[in-house]
Amino acid sequence: MKIMKSIVLLICFVLVSSLVFAISQQGVHEPGTGINDPELKETNQGTGQGQDTETEPKGDKSGQDEAINTAAQTKNLGEAQQLQVKEQVKTQLNDLKQTMEQKQQQLNTQAEGTGEKVQQMMKNQNQVKIAAQTLTQMENVLGSKGKQISTIAKEFDNSIQSTIKSEEQIQTRSGFSRFFAGGDKKAAEEIEAQVTKNQERVKELKQLKDQSEANEEVKTMMQEQIQQMEQEQLRLQDLAQNEKKSKGLLGWIWK
Repeated sequence: MKIMKSIVLLICFVLVSSLVFAISQQGVHEPGTGINDPELKETNQGTGQGQDTETEPKGDKSGQDEAINTAAQTKNLGEAQQLQVKEQVKTQLNDLKQTMEQKQQQLNTQAEGTGEKVQQMMKNQNQVKIAAQTLTQMENVLGSKGKQISTIAKEFDNSIQSTIKSEEQIQTRSGFSRFFAGGDKKAAEEIEAQVTKNQERVKELKQLKDQSEANEEVKTMMQEQIQQMEQEQLRLQDLAQNEKKSKGLLGWIWK
């Protein structure tokens, strides 16, 4: 009986030993994961992630910062250049204004000593003459439209000599001739012809001013000259119409 118990115990001991040995050879297996020793695996994965973070290029951020700084410096440089150009244009305009004011004073001085009507006529004509010449001198600050504006202003300036001659004939017409023959119809018609052409030139100048890429200060000065030219054409138009209405004594008889 004791022998049988001993045999059974021996058999059990052998089976248990075999089972322990088999388990030790296979290692611990986590059900459902297919990973031997998952804690070690997770540790290795964590280490790998840390290494990836450490090996990320450090130059990217500094390169972006440098690019931003360069863009800002370029913008500041552009603004500084624009401000410098604006100041240069402002100086040119101020110098031009002073030059043209002095020239107008000289022209008005030349008219002194003439009759009151002629002197006033010359003052009006000189004012518009200076306006046209000012636009001509502004060519280099009027951008891409400067050449066209200058050309039209020169044509306007050239026409003034014709209107001066015709108006002078009207203003110096004797009272005797006016009483009997009326106004100088030929001179009036010559003025009207020039006014028609100049009004068209004024219209073109306004359009070119609106199309110009010049700054507002330049456009303002240009607008001032155009207004002078436009107002003078209205005055001349009224003068010519009134002159044609003056029929005189014989003029009413012939009518």
